[in-house]
Amino acid sequence: MDEITGRLDVDASFKPRLSDIDHEFKIAPLAWHLGNLKAAAKRRLPRGIFDFIEGGSYDENTMRANVADLGALRLRQRVLVTTPNRNQHTRILGQRSSMPVAIAPIGLMGVIYPRGEIHAARAAQEIGVPFSLSTLSTCTIEEVSAAVREPFFFQLYMFKDRAVNAALLQRAEQARCSALIVTVDTAVHPRRNRDLDNGMTVPLKIRPRNVARILAKPRWLISWLRHRPTLANLTPFVPGGADLGTVSVWAERNYKGAVGIADLEWIRANWSRKLVVKGVLDPEDAKLAIKLGADAVVVSNHGGRQLDGANSTVKAFPAIRDVVGDSAELLIDSGVRSGLDVLKILGLGAKACLLGRPFVYGLAAHGQTGVMAALRLIAQDLDQGMALTGVDDVNSLPSGRVIDPARA
Repeated sequence: MDEITGRLDVDASFKPRLSDIDHEFKIAPLAWHLGNLKAAAKRRLPRGIFDFIEGGSYDENTMRANVADLGALRLRQRVLVTTPNRNQHTRILGQRSSMPVAIAPIGLMGVIYPRGEIHAARAAQEIGVPFSLSTLSTCTIEEVSAAVREPFFFQLYMFKDRAVNAALLQRAEQARCSALIVTVDTAVHPRRNRDLDNGMTVPLKIRPRNVARILAKPRWLISWLRHRPTLANLTPFVPGGADLGTVSVWAERNYKGAVGIADLEWIRANWSRKLVVKGVLDPEDAKLAIKLGADAVVVSNHGGRQLDGANSTVKAFPAIRDVVGDSAELLIDSGVRSGLDVLKILGLGAKACLLGRPFVYGLAAHGQTGVMAALRLIAQDLDQGMALTGVDDVNSLPSGRVIDPARA
């Protein structure tokens, strides 16, 4: 029995909507590949918003390395090993998933698409993968909970006032969130050159060229004016207004920054369900997180948006895997752009990956249906990659299916 939903824990009853993928795409092709969704997102969004999604910190070296290093890994093709019954079903943090992918926590989705978090959560539910809600979401924990049947994960940014943190944990628990993801790699906010150039700062710096770019995207502008998104989870704590500018300034001033040992001890004492530490690139940090009670670690560099020059996640992963072993679930994010990337990550020894930019492209372009299209593309790629590498189950890849040319 699932302690969150009260439903019988029987995998055979789980029927994700991933059947007949090719047929669906022939009928109504929103996108033949992820590049179509990315191009559609770029057409719909003002440049500053698209760059906010697309950009990294400083010179974006780590952001590019995430993609390049993952792309450099090679898959071992096997053609005389038949896999007629390929299985993508797995469990992520105890939650059933139609494939080894979960939606990563992304803030301000409502700026990208009206009520963006609800669109993404419903898409994840339709496809059968877990969804993660950011503290900095534009829909509240309660709104998302009311919009979906399945439990979801909640991602916590910590604030200086522990009462705020406690209130967020209580709300997540009451909303049936099955796991808490604590992001630990945001001790400071590094310079993001694209955001500075576009005036995407706190507070916003509106320049004439930014106004012109916004006016050139009337569909986005009309949706913004109709919905006026804000950081909805935080408005109860903010005196003096609930608009995005006021709440963003409050969040900037009250954000805690570095998360230390005492903070994780406090969280573990106040959260009884699955605990995930996200933003780890060093084996010592991984060992310490597990010692402090983490059930899972996400090997992540925040999509290249924090320390530029840090390791890519696939370069950092092997050393962490070697010290963690089976003591906790290991997940990866940053750099994943296809189901073939997912297969490579599984071959490295990860349980699953968190998907960021690819689903955001779909959200920006088409809302819920766009996110579903992105997830179906990932599933389609993964299935074809499994067929061509002789893999019949994502939970037990044969050894040697992923080759690192740098180590070969």
